Amino acid sequence: MIGAAVSMVVLCTLLVLRVPMIISICSAVILNFYFSGAWALTLPQTMISGMSRFVLIALPLFVLAGGLMNAGGISARLFEFARSIVGQFRGGLAHVNVVTSMFFGGMIGSSTADLAGTGSIVIPAMKANKYPADFAAALTASSSGIGPLIPPSSPMILYSAVTGVSLGSLFLAGLIPGILLGLSQMAIVSYLAWRRGWKPYSAFSFKVVLRAAWRAFLSFGMPVIIVGGLVMGVFTPTEAGAFAVVYALVLSTVVYRRLTFGELYRVIINAVQLTGELLIIVSLSFALGAGLTNAHVPEALVVIIDVFAIGDSEYLRILGMVVLAIVAGMVLDPLIPVLLPIILPTLLAFDIDLIHFGVLTVIAVVIGQVTPPMAIALFISGRIAQVDQIDVLKANMPFLYGIIAFLLIAIAVPEVATWLPSLMRD
Repeated sequence: MIGAAVSMVVLCTLLVLRVPMIISICSAVILNFYFSGAWALTLPQTMISGMSRFVLIALPLFVLAGGLMNAGGISARLFEFARSIVGQFRGGLAHVNVVTSMFFGGMIGSSTADLAGTGSIVIPAMKANKYPADFAAALTASSSGIGPLIPPSSPMILYSAVTGVSLGSLFLAGLIPGILLGLSQMAIVSYLAWRRGWKPYSAFSFKVVLRAAWRAFLSFGMPVIIVGGLVMGVFTPTEAGAFAVVYALVLSTVVYRRLTFGELYRVIINAVQLTGELLIIVSLSFALGAGLTNAHVPEALVVIIDVFAIGDSEYLRILGMVVLAIVAGMVLDPLIPVLLPIILPTLLAFDIDLIHFGVLTVIAVVIGQVTPPMAIALFISGRIAQVDQIDVLKANMPFLYGIIAFLLIAIAVPEVATWLPSLMRD
């Protein structure tokens, strides 16, 4: 237990000091296994076991597909379609921001990729239409968090690899919460637009909607076919990832003709780099989780959470686990492959529905990305908008409160996440 405590203190200290994630977690793993006296024998085996999960083969494929879609010119088409359907509301361009993130997040499945793809278009447009720069950055940072919920989703792939839960079920579980989270952000935008007197962005025209829908029609094919194929058993997750790559490549090069050889090379290099980093982190996290399990840390966590779970309340137990995930998400990026191997035995001990908790974990990731000290989403959007991160943080508070309220509702009403997967199983 002493070794586990030392390793966790070292991990947190290094992360707070902004030491790279791989170095931080590697140091914690080595310390933990050194104190246990078994690291030389078990560390390589545990790391290889962590990276050998079959579903992880889908990760580099979806990362590559997302990069291709991001560089293939689809963001402008999705922005045009979103503008045609919600631009007529008060604060129309802010609504367009949210809807574009819902669309684009469903293509890419990554909030940072969503920021890169839509932020460079939506934020300058909002600034040009007299929206405060800090508000534009804050809204873009929060709305980009919808992406990891709406399939396909890279965090869901990592969660499936760690927990063994069906990836198709996780994709379905995130769909309704993703849509509801987007609608809740639009409700906040409507209130702020009414308070601040923001005007509609454009008049509604059915002809314009049809033209924009036609231009963006093929972009919506990938998530529909992938999720449908997984649910119907046509694809395995790996085959779905391979299909996504081919679909994105054809759409970006043959249909839209926006992807050059130089951009293709850059996308492939970025996908290889990101995948390599994630897989190393996954392997080290499995090793750290095994070491902490041997040190009986999950049992201690069960006791601690039971102390606060008044009256044997499942709601409070889940809330305690989610709070732990949020706190960890403030300093961990990525969160899921690092935290889940550690707390999975505790989740199983409490008999918590892993599909439901998967959605809650992704929402915790979203909250962590807009909460200091890391706040990676606020940092990226602030850079695009050229405003200070503190100003973006202040402007983001209404949306942060909204996400937290949505999280509490999702904990209390698990059917929001579990209804669609159970319906498809039946």
